[in-house]
Amino acid sequence: MTVDEMIARKKEYGYSNKKLAELSGVPLGTVQKIMSKSTRTPRYQSLAALEAVLKGNSYDTMAQHSVRETSSYGHNDGTSAYMKSEDHAGKTMVDYLALPDDVRVEMIDGVFYDMSAPTTTHQMVAGEIYAQLREFVRKNGGECKPFIAPTDVQLDCDDKTVVEPDVFVVCDKNKITREQIVGAPDLVIEVLSPGSWYHDMRRKLKKYKTAGVREYWIIMPEHKEVMVYRFWESDTPKDYTFENQVPVGIWQDACKINFKTVYEEIAFLYNV
Repeated sequence: MTVDEMIARKKEYGYSNKKLAELSGVPLGTVQKIMSKSTRTPRYQSLAALEAVLKGNSYDTMAQHSVRETSSYGHNDGTSAYMKSEDHAGKTMVDYLALPDDVRVEMIDGVFYDMSAPTTTHQMVAGEIYAQLREFVRKNGGECKPFIAPTDVQLDCDDKTVVEPDVFVVCDKNKITREQIVGAPDLVIEVLSPGSWYHDMRRKLKKYKTAGVREYWIIMPEHKEVMVYRFWESDTPKDYTFENQVPVGIWQDACKINFKTVYEEIAFLYNV
């Protein structure tokens, strides 16, 4: 739900800012800023709480644990750079394969979501994580294969969902074709950019879980944080920082991604 949609729903329900603050638990001053669109980076937790009230239900456990009060990943329209329009709905693989080569979208349940170009930070973080996963596989063998975007993943094995995870691991070679992956990867890792927070932390989080992804990592370079979902254990993520070596659950923690090394690759971009 975008901020404009929240504003329209607020008018429909006849809520005042004060009433909306009471129902959502969001401070009145924050509600006023969001509803007047005077803040360019509304916090994810505030948006999720307001959306829950205006949709008439409480946001679920996964969303509740996906928030960061100090997040800088919010976008001024309350969604992300992954936008959809009316002519983006009702699509299939036929429409997806007919797109020009320079058009980047993901298709989820028949809806196209436009993708912005990744930042240099995003690409360097993803590349280092992929390199560490590949090195582990090379040393230890096994059936698992790591991949890095852009690689199409036909997530539900149907013609309505194709995503491009930043980094992922597939352990069933029957899912790997010359053109794409058909079926859910075992591990998916997404690196947040300012424009992708909603897409990765809400929309794709739920989609990955229901599709059968076993483990899902969300990397937040701006905060040097990592959220790890092991769906076979819990819907509540484990939190790590870039000071940690984060264990890979699908390999019984035998592989650990060294995030100090990851940060060393991008530290110069932060003038530290």
